[in-house]
Amino acid sequence: MGKLVRDKVPDLIRESGRSSRVSSLSAPAYRRALIDKLREEVDELAAAQTTESLLEEAADVLEVLTAIALEHGAALATIVQIARVKRDERGGFDLRLWLDDVDPQP
Repeated sequence: MGKLVRDKVPDLIRESGRSSRVSSLSAPAYRRALIDKLREEVDELAAAQTTESLLEEAADVLEVLTAIALEHGAALATIVQIARVKRDERGGFDLRLWLDDVDPQP
């Protein structure tokens, strides 16, 4: 069943009267686990049925992104700044544009 969990999950399991076994990951294993966790959280975000659950899942995605940034020596603010630059250069998604096709080069 192994998976990356938030720091307080073992305590919450213990408080519920159950027990768990946990271990600490090496840096390479942690980085792989973070990407797996991001995929898990994005899948849950995509499956969300209500605005409330969508926002909850988006918060989980944000937490994982924060951990990924920190693991690589950056802050979430760095990701936000890069996103701003990309938005300035390429735009956002405000117009809801769908690219149907691109003509081949002449």
